[in-house]
Amino acid sequence: MTDSFGTKSQLKVGSATYDLFSLGKLAKTHPAVNRLPFSLKVLLENLLRHEDGRVVKREHVEKMLAWDPKATPDVEISFHPARVLLQDFTGVPAVVDLAAMREALASMGGNPDKINPRNPADLVIDHSVQIDSFATSAAFKENAELEFERNRERYAFLRWGQSAFKGFGVVPPDIGICHQVNLEFLAHVTFRQGSTVYPDTLVGTDSHTTMINGLGVVGWGVGGIEAEAALLGQPITMLIPQVVGFKLSGKLPAGATATDLVLTVTQMLRKKGVVGKFVEFYGSGLKNLSLPDRATIANMAPEYGATIGFFPVDEESLNYLRFTGRPDDLVALTEAYAKEQGLWRRDDAEDPIFSDTLELDLSTVVPSLAGPKRPQDRVPLKDMKSGYEKSLVEMLSAGKSKGEDEEGGKGKAAAAVPPERLAQTVTVKNGRQSYQMGHGAVVIASITSCTNTSNPAVLVGAGILAKKAVERGLNPKPWVKTSLAPGSRVVSEYLRDAGLLPYLEAVGFHIVGYGCTTCIGNSGPLTEPVANAVTEGDLVVAAVLSGNRNFEGRINPHVRMNYLASPPLVVAYALAGEVGMDLDNEPLGNDPNGRPVFLKDIWPTNEEIQEVIRTSVKPEQFRSQYANAMDGDALWQQLPVGKGSTFQWDDASTYVRKPPFFDNLPKEPKATQDIHGAHVMALLGDSVTTDHISPAGNIAKTSPAAKYLMANGVEPKDFNSYGARRGNHEVMVRGTFANIRLKNLLVPGVEGGVTVHIPTRERMSIYDASMKYQAEGTPLVVLAGAEYGTGSSRDWAAKGTMLLGVKAVIAKSFERIHRSNLVGMGVLPLQFEAGQDAQSLGLTGHEKFDITGVAQDLAPQKKLTVKATGESGTKEFTVVCRIDTPNELDYYRHGGILQYVLRQLAKG
Repeated sequence: MTDSFGTKSQLKVGSATYDLFSLGKLAKTHPAVNRLPFSLKVLLENLLRHEDGRVVKREHVEKMLAWDPKATPDVEISFHPARVLLQDFTGVPAVVDLAAMREALASMGGNPDKINPRNPADLVIDHSVQIDSFATSAAFKENAELEFERNRERYAFLRWGQSAFKGFGVVPPDIGICHQVNLEFLAHVTFRQGSTVYPDTLVGTDSHTTMINGLGVVGWGVGGIEAEAALLGQPITMLIPQVVGFKLSGKLPAGATATDLVLTVTQMLRKKGVVGKFVEFYGSGLKNLSLPDRATIANMAPEYGATIGFFPVDEESLNYLRFTGRPDDLVALTEAYAKEQGLWRRDDAEDPIFSDTLELDLSTVVPSLAGPKRPQDRVPLKDMKSGYEKSLVEMLSAGKSKGEDEEGGKGKAAAAVPPERLAQTVTVKNGRQSYQMGHGAVVIASITSCTNTSNPAVLVGAGILAKKAVERGLNPKPWVKTSLAPGSRVVSEYLRDAGLLPYLEAVGFHIVGYGCTTCIGNSGPLTEPVANAVTEGDLVVAAVLSGNRNFEGRINPHVRMNYLASPPLVVAYALAGEVGMDLDNEPLGNDPNGRPVFLKDIWPTNEEIQEVIRTSVKPEQFRSQYANAMDGDALWQQLPVGKGSTFQWDDASTYVRKPPFFDNLPKEPKATQDIHGAHVMALLGDSVTTDHISPAGNIAKTSPAAKYLMANGVEPKDFNSYGARRGNHEVMVRGTFANIRLKNLLVPGVEGGVTVHIPTRERMSIYDASMKYQAEGTPLVVLAGAEYGTGSSRDWAAKGTMLLGVKAVIAKSFERIHRSNLVGMGVLPLQFEAGQDAQSLGLTGHEKFDITGVAQDLAPQKKLTVKATGESGTKEFTVVCRIDTPNELDYYRHGGILQYVLRQLAKG
C-alpha cells in the first residue's frame, strides 16, 4: 500500500498491538476529517488502507477530504468491503460460479484449491422455508421436511460448498434469517486481519443487509456480480454520497414500539427523498434507543430509499456485543479502536456536517400500521377503521389491481361502490364449523421478519399480550392463518424460558420455521375453505405481518391488503379478525362471561416487558444457540456430500448446472475486437428495469424456460420460481428479456419477450432469435433509452444478456450498478452523445451495426464510432464507452471479472 498521507500507526489494546490507518493523524493536517459524518469516515479509512496508486489513488482520498455535502455526487471511488453476506436464493449462483472456476483453473493447469473467497463470506439459508403447516406443535417439523424435499439439490450443493471452500461459511436451513444472524453472531464491528485492525464493513446479496448499520457497521445490499467481485477481493465502485442527518430527540412514549418508530421514520424519509443517499442518525434521542431498536430502523433503509441507515458506535453498541455473548477481547478492541479513530459517538460532541437534515421527537410516535400496499403509507392505529374503509372503496372500484403499479401506486379515480358490495360476506364451512367472512377479514397474521423478530422488546410484548388474552378467554378468529417465524433460535429459547411460548401457541402462534417466510411471500396457501370464500365472494381480505414489505400480491395471491405492524399488534389483529375495526374503542372479543375485552386491557406495559427481558433474555442463550450453528440438524447432516475439491455436476439436475462462462477459456485473453455486422436484438425505450431484463418470479407455462423444464421431465406444478433456479443458467438465459411487460419496439404493439430475426423478418421469442443469431455467427446489440437497468441489482440481468450473445448495449443513460455489471460480464456499455438517442438518429433497429475503436487503445470514457447500415444508407455517430475505471477495463479485456480473477490466480 502507498500510504502517501503517512497515516499508518499503531494501537495497543491490553497486551496486543495492532496496525491501523489513523484518521486522527490525518485530521492534524486535514481538520475537515473531524466534521465528516461517521459513515464517510469509515469510507475514508477504507481508501487510506487500500491506496495503491492505481485503483485507489491519492486524489480519491483528497476528494473525500474535500467532500461538498451539498454537491450532486459525481466522484467515483472504490470501496473494499471486509466481508460478504449471502442468502440462499442470490447466493447459489455465486457458489456455482466459484465451483465452475475451480474446474476451469484445473483445466488451465492450476490448483483448483486456490479458488476460495478472498474476503470472508457467509451464506445463510433463509429464503426457502414456506408455511404449509401452522397452528400445531408439529408445524415446524412438517415445514422443515417439506423444505428439504423441495430444495434437496440446492442444499446438497451448498453442503458441498460448506466443506470445499475456505473462508466460506454456510448457516444451514432452520437456524435463522441472514440479517438477524449477522446482527447476533456474524458481525465483528471491528475487524482483525493479521496485525491490522479496521472497521467491519460488508456487502450482501439482500437489500436488508442495512440492518447491520444499527450496530455501527457500514454495509448495504448489492447484486450478485458485485457480491462475487467482493468475494474475489475486487472493489465495489460507488459515488461518494450525500449524507442526510436524521436528528432524534426525546423518548418513545408508553404503548409505542420500535415498529411504530420505523414506520414513522420510513414515511418521513420517503417524503424527504433520500434515494441513493446515506442516512445517518444522531441526536440526544439515540441514548434512549436500544440496539435492537436501532437495527429495526436500519433494516428498513430500502423502504425509505437510502443506501444505508447508519448509527455510530457508542456504549449501547458495546452493551449489545456483551448481551449477545461476543468475546470480551472483541468488545475491548471495538471500544479502543472506535475512540482512537473518532468513530465513537458522544452525546456532548459537535454534530457532523450533513447534506441535509430532518428531526423527530420520539415522544410524538404513536401506535401505527403501514399499508395496505406500501411500507411508507403509515396509518395511525386510531385511524385504521377510516383508512381501511377508504382503501376498500378504492380497491373495489378499481377492480382486481387494475390501474395500479407493482408498488401499489394509485390507479384511476375511485368509482362509486354499492353499499351491498361493501357489506358483502360469504359463508365459510370448515368441517362442522360455519362462519361468515367479509371484506377486511384478517386471513394471515404473521410474526415474521428479522425487522422485528431481532428485537426482544416487541417479541416479549407479543408474548405478554397473548398471555393476557388467554387469561381473559380470547381466541383467534377461525379464518386467520397464524404463524411465528423467528429470525433466530434464540427467540424461541427466551420465549420458552419466560413461559410465554405456550400462551402464543394457545392463540395459534406456533413456531413454523426459522426463516423469512411471510415477509418474502412464503406464507404458504390459505386453508381451502377460506381461499374458496375469497374467490367466490371476490373479497378484499388482509394480512397483518411484522415484516418490511407489503406490496400487493407479494404476501399471498389471495390477499390484496397487507399491513405492516408490530408483533403485539399482529396478535391483536388475529384476535380481532378484521382490519376494519377501531381497536381503541371496539373490543377484540368477549370473555367467557360476555364482558368485552379491549386492546388496552391486554396491552403490555414497558415495565412488564423490561422485567421479562431482564430475567429471561441472557448472553448464554446466544452463545449456546450459535456455538454449533454451522452444523445443522439431522436433515442437513444426512444430505449427500460429494468428495473432492471440484463439484460433481449432475447432468440431470434442473437446479444446479455448470455455467458456460469458462468453457474453453485460454490462458491469455484475446485482443479486444471491434464489433462488425451486429443485429439489434431489442429496441427499447426509457426506464427499462432489471425486472424487465432479468427473470424474477414465476415461470410462465408457455415460456422458453417452461419448455426447457418440461423437456427435462419437470411438471408445471414443480416449476418453482426463477429465483429458486438461479443456479441453472439454462433456465435463467431463457427467461432473460422474457418479462410479459417488456416492450420491444421491433415488434410494435406487442408486449413480452418477443423480437424479429432481422434477416428473415420472422417473429420469435428473444431466446430463440438469439440461438439462431449465434448459430449464424452474428453478434447482437441492444438499443435503449434513458435509465437503462434501473431497479434491483440482479446479476442475471447482465449474465443473461451476455449468454444471449449481446456484445454491446447502446443507451441514452445507464443505472450505475447495472452498467458496472455489464462490464463485469464482458458486455460493452455505450452511451449516446448528449441530446442523441436511437429516435433522434433515425435508427429503426433493422440496420447492421459496426462499432470501431474497441480494438485499438480502448480506454475509459473513450469515444467510439458506430456505423448503422440499413436500406436507406449508412448513418455514422459517436458514442461514449462507459467503461469508467482502469479496473473495469481489465475486466472487459478478459471477458469479465470472473475470467480476470481466474487468470490472475492461474498466473499466481
